[in-house]
Amino acid sequence: MTLPTDRLKRPERALPVQVMPAELPRERATVMARELERLARGAGLVVSEPWVVRLPKVAAATYLGKGQVDHLRELAGGLEADVVIFNNPLSPVQQRNLERALERKVVDRTGLILEIFAARARSREGRLQVALASLLYQQSRLVRSWTHLERQRGGVGLRGGPGETQIEVDRRLARDRIQELRRSLEKVVQTRELHRQNRQQVPFFAAALVGYTNAGKSALFNRLTGASVQVADQLFATLDPTMRGVTLPSGQRIILSDTVGFIRDLPHPLVAAFRATLEEVMEADLLLHVVDLSDPEWEEQSRSVLAVLEEMGAGAKPILTIMNKADLIDPANAPGLTERLASRPDTLVISTLTGQGIPFLLEALSQEAGRNEETWQLHLPVTDGAILARFNREGRILQRTDGETHIALTVALTTIAAGRLAPLLKKYVSAS
Repeated sequence: MTLPTDRLKRPERALPVQVMPAELPRERATVMARELERLARGAGLVVSEPWVVRLPKVAAATYLGKGQVDHLRELAGGLEADVVIFNNPLSPVQQRNLERALERKVVDRTGLILEIFAARARSREGRLQVALASLLYQQSRLVRSWTHLERQRGGVGLRGGPGETQIEVDRRLARDRIQELRRSLEKVVQTRELHRQNRQQVPFFAAALVGYTNAGKSALFNRLTGASVQVADQLFATLDPTMRGVTLPSGQRIILSDTVGFIRDLPHPLVAAFRATLEEVMEADLLLHVVDLSDPEWEEQSRSVLAVLEEMGAGAKPILTIMNKADLIDPANAPGLTERLASRPDTLVISTLTGQGIPFLLEALSQEAGRNEETWQLHLPVTDGAILARFNREGRILQRTDGETHIALTVALTTIAAGRLAPLLKKYVSAS
């Protein structure tokens, strides 16, 4: 499957397929099918109504039973679907056999997400990670899926014998490319580490927006920072981390980062390849977990995000839960629901669109950032404007009283800033 690039050509049409194991309720399967439909639309495909089918037992060769495969071929033909997308993982053999039986392209959920990531990644690191994840995924597909892979090439040099089969060549080339991509990523990660070390010397509190994809993180990021990060009603609109400074009403400066959205059952190749993209989460002082309150599945999505954070080793970090899109919930349920959620500790109900709850969020950020500060009482000579400017630049002046010869200063400093300014603090505190 390739994403449509030529506007003059008919966009590719997709038929989503959600298979229901015996234990999966139909309501749950329908919700999962709708998410697959949104993923397919995010890939630029024209999507038909998902086909939800009960499957008592998985067939080793084709995943579906013979009768179901025949029905799916008729359904895809009637819809003129170019690609059939399964929301369930397919083995390479199942994918190959289904393509032959259906006479059209077949991809599973992992392949679809890789397509979206490949189309959206903008930074060098993002593109490298997409390429690596795609190769790791394709490497598992090299199991004689196509007839050309069965041909052999002759030996070279002094070596005789039948030579390498095409599939062996493809596997070797894939391994070489994977190693090359990993080396390139190591260099990018080293550069990011240097940048992060530099940022750690800046005495700013850092918060990271995390949450299920399409929860409204980028819209909230733009509202708080005045940035223009892409906002779209589609899954995985943001793939590359973005950081901006925010001045809170209290005068505190913090760093806020927008990160890639999470999704349930994130494919393992993507978890491994995109771990570096989420390093900003690991370095943050506070995680802002944004939840789409208007989504019927918000509780399940929230659990999925927390599970991934735990897997990353970030489960112990302070988390402020932001219940977003309060303006979109059913008015009949809104009063009781918002009151119940607002009573939870470390939980805020907001609407990025209307501004509801934003002042409370800013106040909560001020309180959290303040936990990282110490207050100092200083006496500075009025003639030393450079020292005053430095304290103003690296800290937060809470009170200032000008005398004839000295300035009485109350300043809030982060631990990092206080360590860096220790000689000045010792000098001017002792002079008081």
